[in-house]
Amino acid sequence: MKKIVLLWMMSAVLFTSCGEYNKILKSTDYELKYSYAKKYFNAKQYSKSATLLDELVTIFKGTAYAEESLYLLAQSYYGQKDYQTASQYFETYYKTYPKGEFAELARYYSGYGLYLDSPDPKLDQSQTYKAIEQLQLYMDYYPQSERAEEAQKILFELQEKLALKELLATRLYFNLGTYMGNNYLSAVITAENALKNYPYSKYREEFMYIMLRAKYELALVSVDEKLQGRYRDVVDEYYNYINEYPEGKYLKEATKYFNYASKRITNTY
Repeated sequence: MKKIVLLWMMSAVLFTSCGEYNKILKSTDYELKYSYAKKYFNAKQYSKSATLLDELVTIFKGTAYAEESLYLLAQSYYGQKDYQTASQYFETYYKTYPKGEFAELARYYSGYGLYLDSPDPKLDQSQTYKAIEQLQLYMDYYPQSERAEEAQKILFELQEKLALKELLATRLYFNLGTYMGNNYLSAVITAENALKNYPYSKYREEFMYIMLRAKYELALVSVDEKLQGRYRDVVDEYYNYINEYPEGKYLKEATKYFNYASKRITNTY
């Protein structure tokens, strides 16, 4: 019996709440509607607050409510984990109110939300690039902020994700070998570009090793007129590798490729 009463009470509360919300949706009293938008926002009912604020931000342009309503709309989408839409509204906010009350937070959350929504390295990274752009702008504007250290850590993490994407591409090219073309050369080019773009990446050693190994494989499939140059490339890459990683985890394999190439260089190096 108690369970039945409890369910009835819960249903009554839900019905009343839904009735209240529908009534507010139809209201033309915009100040009242705004007060309810804030009430729903504070109660973490972000879908309801976003629906009301979507209408109100247009109506409130040029009024005392304009700035806060736009920021709350962005936070409402953020609360729903619709980070892309939230970022767009945060960006609109700080561009409209560059010295506004919430300008610093808007810049931070514009990037942070996109960071939370950043996809797997195997997927398109447009959102990751946008997150980096937004967080870098935040760092430029607020280098001494209490959030600056966290923003810097996130930037490094996002850059590592981009480096990993390049590493996956480098591995793929190497594994394809001579299938439908010379993929070893593509592996070298991709690794070289990654090392330029992400010089402090934790994947640096593997990039350098794959470059060495790819150049070794290039020598093995090379035509005679390019052979000596390709062997020299292997030797050069070996020295590049051991200069940075004299006790590297790929040292044994690297030395094997070096020995093979150096013994086959016929003229003075």
